Amino acid sequence: MKFEQLYPGSYSMLKVLMSSGETIKAESGAMVAMSPTIDVEGKVDGGLWGALKRTVLTGESLFFQTLKAARGEGEVFLAPSIPGDITILELNGANFFYLQKEAFLASEDSITIEAVSQGFFKGLMSGEGMFIQKITGRGMLAVSSFGAIHKISLEPGQEYIVDNAHLVAWSGTTQYEVQKASSGWLGSMTSGEMFVCHIKGPGDVYFQSRNPGAFGSWIQRFIPAKG
Repeated sequence: MKFEQLYPGSYSMLKVLMSSGETIKAESGAMVAMSPTIDVEGKVDGGLWGALKRTVLTGESLFFQTLKAARGEGEVFLAPSIPGDITILELNGANFFYLQKEAFLASEDSITIEAVSQGFFKGLMSGEGMFIQKITGRGMLAVSSFGAIHKISLEPGQEYIVDNAHLVAWSGTTQYEVQKASSGWLGSMTSGEMFVCHIKGPGDVYFQSRNPGAFGSWIQRFIPAKG
């Protein structure tokens, strides 16, 4: 199986080459085009309880798309629902990643996705809610963003600060705390940042160039008020 990113940037697309019998899972509605050798269906991943937990706690869809090369090798093209970039990560069974809501695009069927708590304070202040997605297993994983994706690799003990709304994915080996952007509450509120994530290595951090909430607020300005 081979994952390949096409057209890097705001309108990126994922191409997956599959040998006969291989299966991937993808975000519901992600399929753009595929070979006639591939079957697609909806699947409740991780059992009904696992799927309900993921849906209720993180807001993800109850169903994944399951795409299987049932009649020989083939290829499938996938794209996220919002304009943005795609990056491909590899899990070796020992490493794992955390994802923000809606960052999952596709993975090999051997990858496990579950909702995990990040604690009350982190959830309240990060804007992501109390639960995020934990990705484990062995195989390829594709994540998507709103805007471009940038990666930084942190050495042990090295720290970095990322705005909460821009986080996409981060290694399970990192540690992070949600803190005020400025030393005082007034400075944090007037800076427009309020809360940020202080991340400590080792591990990789992926963040996106655009803020969905800020973009939504900008769009709202052009919608006529009712009445």
